[in-house]
Amino acid sequence: MNIMSRMILPLMQRLDPEDAHRIALDALQLGLGGVSCPGNDDPALSVRAMGLRFPNPIGMAAGFDKNALVVRPLTRSGFGFVEAGTVTPRPQPGNPQPRLFRLTEDRAIINRMGFNNQGIDRFAVRLARLHRVSSPRRTPGAQVPVGANLGINKTGADPERDYPMLVGRVKHYADYIVINLSSPNTPGLRDLLEASRLKGILDAINTAHPERPPLLVKISPDIAHDDVPGVVEAAIEGGAQGLIVSNTTISRPAGLLSPHAGESGGLSGRPLRALAQDMLTRVAKVANGRVALVASGGIETGADILDRVRAGADLVQIYTSYIYEGPGILRRLKAETLRALRAEGFETLADAKGTALT
Repeated sequence: MNIMSRMILPLMQRLDPEDAHRIALDALQLGLGGVSCPGNDDPALSVRAMGLRFPNPIGMAAGFDKNALVVRPLTRSGFGFVEAGTVTPRPQPGNPQPRLFRLTEDRAIINRMGFNNQGIDRFAVRLARLHRVSSPRRTPGAQVPVGANLGINKTGADPERDYPMLVGRVKHYADYIVINLSSPNTPGLRDLLEASRLKGILDAINTAHPERPPLLVKISPDIAHDDVPGVVEAAIEGGAQGLIVSNTTISRPAGLLSPHAGESGGLSGRPLRALAQDMLTRVAKVANGRVALVASGGIETGADILDRVRAGADLVQIYTSYIYEGPGILRRLKAETLRALRAEGFETLADAKGTALT
């Protein structure tokens, strides 16, 4: 275990969750997240998707590094890719505190942060500085891909105007771009996942930026089952190269033990696992290999990773499990994934992809 996982994390878990998050970012900036060379990952874990090479399938989900402050420390700590954001056109403070809650008994988190961030101007400057130092497109295999997750402001938003503008600000510095239409904490945002509205936003992006990095859409686990085919087809027809399945849920699965379970906001972590897995399977069957799929929600073990890959995912993202375990989780997840592959008779992740779909 690195210094952050062994010494700092136990102390942070006694603090207010938002204070602890700020300390975690400070610790990463000080280099306490550990260093792992991408070339050290077992080739069996390597993934090729969207024209990019990922040394392993495990990514940091958006929300951890909203302002692109610790992208480089995260890439050095062993992730296969890192997604910064969500960032909005203008800076905004987010929702009133308290807005972040640990459900320790359930190994979960509820957040109603509300896209608190410093805005696209500062975000883009930081990505540009990072890009000048390293890019997996310029030095294949030497670095890990970096994504930019884009959202809209709570007030004064015009999605068909704002998303193309945001794409233009990051397209030269990000290896892929995510359109976040699924946070439950920005009023009206999930309405943009309606098929015709989604297609209109993607058409506006394509018109403004016919040349750009791969574009992904992040969707909600709470989409009605009958609406899934329309959403997936709209994304594909709109030129998306991938889907992230999924964001947090506003549902509350039975059996939650934490006294914070009744807080409003998006639930992530272990209780989201079954819902996210089910949504991934539904999306994968409709997509039928036409776009890359990134699985997120309740991933805690190598067996979870293999389950998502067998259900059609190319890549996975973690967040809540990282909060509970720190950077040391990456070494464990990679080792467990390799053992799970061998136990199921697969040589590589590519061999396992989609094998659970019927």
